[in-house]
Amino acid sequence: MQRIIFNFLLAIEGVLSNKLRAFLTALGIIFGVGAVIAMLAIGTGAKQAILEQMKLIGTNNIVIEAKILTDEETEAASDNVGTKQKDLRPWSPGLTIQDAETLKRLIPSIEKISPEIVLSTNIIQSAKLEKAKCIGVTNTFFELNNLKLFKGKFFHNKHMEGGKAVCIIGKNVQTKFFPEENPIGKKIKCGNVWLTILGVLEKRIASSESLENLGIRDYNSDVYIPTSTALIRFKNRAVVSKSDIKRNGRDDEVNKSENYHQLDKLVLRVDKSENMKATAQVVARILKRRHQGNIDYEVKVPELELQQEQATKDRLNLVLAFIAGISLLVGGIGIMNIMLATVLERIKEIGVRRSLGAMQQDIILQFLFEAIFISLIGGILGVVLGVSTAYIIENYFEIPAEVSTWSVVVSFFVSASVGLIFGLFPAEQASKMDPIKALRTD
Repeated sequence: MQRIIFNFLLAIEGVLSNKLRAFLTALGIIFGVGAVIAMLAIGTGAKQAILEQMKLIGTNNIVIEAKILTDEETEAASDNVGTKQKDLRPWSPGLTIQDAETLKRLIPSIEKISPEIVLSTNIIQSAKLEKAKCIGVTNTFFELNNLKLFKGKFFHNKHMEGGKAVCIIGKNVQTKFFPEENPIGKKIKCGNVWLTILGVLEKRIASSESLENLGIRDYNSDVYIPTSTALIRFKNRAVVSKSDIKRNGRDDEVNKSENYHQLDKLVLRVDKSENMKATAQVVARILKRRHQGNIDYEVKVPELELQQEQATKDRLNLVLAFIAGISLLVGGIGIMNIMLATVLERIKEIGVRRSLGAMQQDIILQFLFEAIFISLIGGILGVVLGVSTAYIIENYFEIPAEVSTWSVVVSFFVSASVGLIFGLFPAEQASKMDPIKALRTD
């Protein structure tokens, strides 16, 4: 043990005697370790962002969103159903409650279905007015979107069947209108309808980037009412009006962008993940037939899209980590090169030590410790560089990055291994020198 400690101290003395060369030698390790940690941090941050988005959309969900067709898409639908008269358009009822019931009845892999009706309105309470969204939903909506109650209760069957004037509010709505009181049982006015508050949702914490990427609203700022209430007390867009007749006729003055869909969104829960893609295809075919060839809806499978996005990011991060690993390899070669040069510079020192009784093992330990010490210093500085880079990337470039403990440990271990592997050959070369020839060297 004394010999090992002596050789270790001798190695440190040798490194510190030429600090600049040691630092330049360690640069490859520093940048290699820093790059690996930064890349792994970006990969971990991306995974966390994907998991956060998965919580927002729920698992095994298929989303059907209503959309307004352009003139080109309407003409294409006319061709698909064989309409020959240019002024006539194939009639589409839009996305409706009947669509939801048909899909649930015909497709056995669908476990639950949640319709949504989005109404832009004003909220009035205690002389305060705010613009907000009033969302017609069922209780299934809260389950599929992983939304829980902070206080109060969900809708009862009698609320759903009778179109009662009740609502559940998001946490931000409570903060704005009832900052210091319990809102349960109190009334709030949405548009021209006074609603009794049944419950308040727990605050959903989500980044604006996640909400934007998924194309979803901020659940904390909405007012939720039963779908029957939205259709009876607010507006039922499925009721045929003059504008609907014009939309299907020859009147060019009608507003083509008017929303004629009874529902704005349908969210389907599929029983198994492996059935999601096939179910989405069947859903699209059924809706196409029900809508007379008009593709005035969009079928999305957010989970599969997120998984594909994650796979792409994983491949990119793997390539970047491989490139960063090349820096470690270059750093290791630099250590070997410098150690070989150091051996040639210190041939006489080796000869003196051998003549005074040092064994080959002592010479190996001395130069091996020097190589490991340089790589460890490079590893420590590389960890600092990597953590700092990850912090800068997250805070200044708004790219999610999270440094994990295991990435630091692995990078530090790899840097030590590089010193051990690439320092072993120069150390053996030094130990095999003939002491007499070494002493004669100038």
